[in-house]
Amino acid sequence: MKSKVVLIPCSSYEDETLYRCLKQGLELLGGLESLIKKNEKVLFKPNLVRSAKRERAVVTDPAVMENVFRIFREQGYEHLACGDSCGIGSAGKAMKECHMDAALEKYGVELKEFQDEQRVETLRGRTLTLAKDVLEADALVSVCKMKTHALERVTGAVKNQYGCICGMHKAMGHTQYPNADIFARMLADLNLTVKPRLYIMDGITAMEGNGPTSGDPVPMNVLLFSEDPVALDTVFCHLIYLDPELVPTNVHGEKMGLGTWKSSQIDVVTPEGTFTPEQIGERYGNREFHVDRKKVKGKTIMDTFRVFGIFRKKPYIVKDQCRKCGICVSACPVEGKAIRFKNGRTNPPVYDYKKCIRCFCCQEMCPHRAIKVK
Repeated sequence: MKSKVVLIPCSSYEDETLYRCLKQGLELLGGLESLIKKNEKVLFKPNLVRSAKRERAVVTDPAVMENVFRIFREQGYEHLACGDSCGIGSAGKAMKECHMDAALEKYGVELKEFQDEQRVETLRGRTLTLAKDVLEADALVSVCKMKTHALERVTGAVKNQYGCICGMHKAMGHTQYPNADIFARMLADLNLTVKPRLYIMDGITAMEGNGPTSGDPVPMNVLLFSEDPVALDTVFCHLIYLDPELVPTNVHGEKMGLGTWKSSQIDVVTPEGTFTPEQIGERYGNREFHVDRKKVKGKTIMDTFRVFGIFRKKPYIVKDQCRKCGICVSACPVEGKAIRFKNGRTNPPVYDYKKCIRCFCCQEMCPHRAIKVK
């Protein structure tokens, strides 16, 4: 059977419009009851990477979460909770910053901070430290944000589950999985372990450029739904004219049995009918979307270049934008720090690129958009 991805055009976060679009998308996917039983404990996992104003398109929009809560409540689901493990700060603080906390209170959704942890061995023998809240839920619903990503090119349905790993272990994970391919294999394994029942992507306003936190908001005017996170991310790729085979989470996700990125194996269902991912790109896509589309060089050549430090992506600080807050230093997971201040905080921090593992935690956590990747 082909993987089904539902695409609903939606250009507004206005409540009633969004409610109708979300409800229509879930119905075209087969209905909630085909995915989750009403007596199950449901845990929603938005993208709450760090505190940010909703207009920055850093986090899953609170209006999307509120209307998802509303639909579940109206359809008789009683046990609802929502949480995340943020890169900086708490889930509660991140929700308050973007006003998502009001939606939790309105629909009686329990806040989960993902503080208690449990070590879990995956089917592939990897040990991950996951939030107990995730393991104790019956059904995980992943509600991600359509964004670019310095390491994996895009962050969407597959990458969203990295927030199921508890706090400090997320940072340590970047030292254990120090390149895009190794990190992608871990993410696929993680998804196979926590097994979300449903993936929803907020692509009404997406983020392009210096994502996942310092890019620019851009209207994409779509909501995506699927049980297959690789297929969903593949449709995202076609919408922005990015070859899905260039995204490591797609390639390794398929190899590991998480889903498919092959267009011939994906049906995109819309209110107007069923289309291929390529046709969806033509109908709803944005050719000007700012994302890294550069082809990867041959493995042997690139391995040689890496030995000498040639042609490797690296983070750098835009000095005029740096406020010397030190968050980038705190976020660096490398022992001894690959970025730190010299002679106090009179100047921006400096990199030791011999230590830098190119995890881009510094770039991701910078609240002032002062770190870019070249």
